[in-house]
Amino acid sequence: MNSFETDIENCLRVLQSGGIILYPTDTIWGIGCDATNAAAVEKIIELKNRPANKSFVVLVADERELMQYVASLDLEIFNYLDRTTKPTTIIYESAIGLADNVIADNGSVAIRICKDEFCKHLIKRFRKPIVSTSANTSGMPSPPAFSEIETIIKGGVDYVVQHKQDVATAATPSSIIKWNNGKAEVIR
Repeated sequence: MNSFETDIENCLRVLQSGGIILYPTDTIWGIGCDATNAAAVEKIIELKNRPANKSFVVLVADERELMQYVASLDLEIFNYLDRTTKPTTIIYESAIGLADNVIADNGSVAIRICKDEFCKHLIKRFRKPIVSTSANTSGMPSPPAFSEIETIIKGGVDYVVQHKQDVATAATPSSIIKWNNGKAEVIR
């Protein structure tokens, strides 16, 4: 079995048992868990020493999955995403089917349709959305490469993905937009 498949299998085992993983995304390295499991999300909050009221980014594999977790979806968003080249996270109103501690106090959720081969494969096999939060303790800068992730983070997860650990190219976070009445409001 190659390392890609080994990583997928190990991640699936951890995610299905309510654990947390350290994994490469389509942007920066992230800490992830089952986005429908509040206890797993709590483990990430504790590891990062993160304020409990701060919401998370959730990754899905495709448009169909997105539609399962957003109650009122403006389909024009898909045209917008087709025109973007940079990974883009969109804040949607009316989140449904996700753990309460993933959703913002106002009921919104930040979701990105992931285009990275590893993440897409993992999410499709898991059949649920995955939390993606930067691999750092709260207040510290997001590490641009695996080698810069804090030891406390690497040691605090249940599985560290081997795939892409040697990529030295500095990664950057996604764009974040809020969708308001058919228009994109840039947040980051």
